[in-house]
Amino acid sequence: MQNHETLYQVADRVATITLNRPDKLNAWTAVMEQEVRSAVEEAERHENVRAIVLTGAGRGFCAGADMSLLKNVADRGLDQRAKEQALEARSQRSGIRSDFQKKYSYFLGVGKPVIAAINGPVVGLGLVIALYCDLRWASEAARFSTTFARRGLVAEYGMAWMLPRIVGVPNALDLLLSARTIDAAEALRMGLANQVFPAEIFLSKVQENARELASMVSPRSLRVMKRQVYDAMFQNLGEAFEISEREMLESVRSDDFKEGVAHYLEKRAPSFTGR
Repeated sequence: MQNHETLYQVADRVATITLNRPDKLNAWTAVMEQEVRSAVEEAERHENVRAIVLTGAGRGFCAGADMSLLKNVADRGLDQRAKEQALEARSQRSGIRSDFQKKYSYFLGVGKPVIAAINGPVVGLGLVIALYCDLRWASEAARFSTTFARRGLVAEYGMAWMLPRIVGVPNALDLLLSARTIDAAEALRMGLANQVFPAEIFLSKVQENARELASMVSPRSLRVMKRQVYDAMFQNLGEAFEISEREMLESVRSDDFKEGVAHYLEKRAPSFTGR
């Protein structure tokens, strides 16, 4: 896989995808978009990967869409943008809701945990992408802003659906309407960040926690529970309850359940297969 604007590496069953335009605070481009999607698909395909980390090179996570791209949109209009997006559309994957197969929401349909390791500023489109990750681990140096209202734009790419589900409606409206910048501590209080680490140990803590996810819990459990949580957003309680009962019966027949019991009783590290 040849990369121009991203880096991809796998170690200890963790795939790390790094946005690699540090001189531009990793501003998002069409090339970056294609490379990230290809890397996520690569990580999902291989059994040796059990967790995916998305981060940025240098001092920022992602400063949003490259401003030259925004200028092109302004010059050519939305019709041209819609045509470009239609050309980039991919074939639908069976067994996954169409809601989770759109331009950035496809992260939700990935059967492995996707973690945004937010090392610095995350703005606009960069924040959209971080919202579609399952977990957001932030450095104390991270800064968050929707920024759209200050560019004459709107809540893009389903952000108006996703952000309130993470931080609640009042906080979502605050962040969207004001487009103000918040620090990592406020993001943690809102629930926008799951964990915050000191900047000097941020990367090591991210890798430590990601390795724990990749080694200490069942990949099958992660895959099923992730699907349950996101599908439940479209279900009532009765439907979610019935699905959980079916999934529980399937889980007790699985190899990972047997290993989960065995390693606990034998007081040893687990050796899950994902089956």
